Amino acid sequence: MTDPATAYEELRAAGLKLDLTRGKPSSQQLDLAAGLLDQPGAGQHLAADGTDTRNYGGGQGLPELREIFAPFLQVPTPQLIAANNSSLELMHDTLVHALLSPLPGAPTRWVDAGRVAFIAPVPGYDRHYGVCERLGIDLVTVGMTEDGPDMDEVERLVAGDASIKGIWCVPKYSNPDGAVYSDEVVRRLASMPTAAPDFRIMWDNAYAVHHLTSDEVEIADVLALAAEAGNPDRPFVFGSTSKITLAGAGVAFLGGSQANVDWWLKLTSKKSIGPDKVNHLRHARFLRDGAGLRAHMSAHRELIAPKFAMVERLLLEAFSDTPGVSWTTPKGGYFVSLTVPDGLASEVVRLAGEAGIALTPAGATHPYGKDPQDAVIRLAPTLPPLDEIERAMAGVVTCLQLALARR
Repeated sequence: MTDPATAYEELRAAGLKLDLTRGKPSSQQLDLAAGLLDQPGAGQHLAADGTDTRNYGGGQGLPELREIFAPFLQVPTPQLIAANNSSLELMHDTLVHALLSPLPGAPTRWVDAGRVAFIAPVPGYDRHYGVCERLGIDLVTVGMTEDGPDMDEVERLVAGDASIKGIWCVPKYSNPDGAVYSDEVVRRLASMPTAAPDFRIMWDNAYAVHHLTSDEVEIADVLALAAEAGNPDRPFVFGSTSKITLAGAGVAFLGGSQANVDWWLKLTSKKSIGPDKVNHLRHARFLRDGAGLRAHMSAHRELIAPKFAMVERLLLEAFSDTPGVSWTTPKGGYFVSLTVPDGLASEVVRLAGEAGIALTPAGATHPYGKDPQDAVIRLAPTLPPLDEIERAMAGVVTCLQLALARR
């Protein structure tokens, strides 16, 4: 094997400019939805119920689009809202509404309750943390397992602290480790006693249909389990078409109990007279039905599964028996989580950056950008072409080998 220091100097001399930072769809994936821009054509602006989609109104979104996505998000169609393009915006606004207006079942507004905190399973999604940081909501970390959050710790925290008002969850193909919540974890989240009567689960089902294999993994129905446990208002369910059709021109969804939906629509009516229903109609006509959505996502899988396989192959060839080095092999989603020996993640990211390979900053998978172990690196292989993935990952391998050798 080439000396790691020599290999790294050769890597730097190559003058690379590669990027594995964000989980964006590639141009080829976006091209799959090119037909969306032809929908609806001139004179074809009426929805199934006769609604003129060009006009105001329809705050809950077009029923025909909600009917397509309701089964995949596990939300009854009447309890699902179709909004504009960003599910992150819906999550942000939900927390703002809860701070300024009492939730169903809440004794007061969150802003009047003193300290407000959320549980953040780690590693997790940096934009979830950013919403809380922006709004002054404290983050309490809990470790992730392959079945979801460490529920013994979650249950201990929520039972004893009324200031903990919620938990962030990416229940299927979790960002970044690809974990799938087990039925038992979902049941415990839905039924656990909480000191806060207005505790909420922010159920960000971002990768509900984003499979990397022919095995379409399913998760338990959190809304149904919460209702059975007497906590119907506990979950807010989110999803979007951002990584299905056009990332910047898709549709976001919010679901929940009827009380939560009515609460959200009433408050949101103060800022909007309705979402982009023309875009809703485009999506409904382009995807057609559940079978159409599945076929579209199968085309996505054909484009990105080889990229994940490339990441797996190069890591396996280099580190199959290296102590302290491990990585996830997700069955869906958009990320691979690489774990390195404690204290090395920042160094690997720095070395890669100096060699022209941009990686997500070490610590991004933890609140406030601080991974106490400095051990987790999030890899996002979807955006670059396959040959660039190979070059970028070969470079990451070289950087990690050098960091290990120096230690």
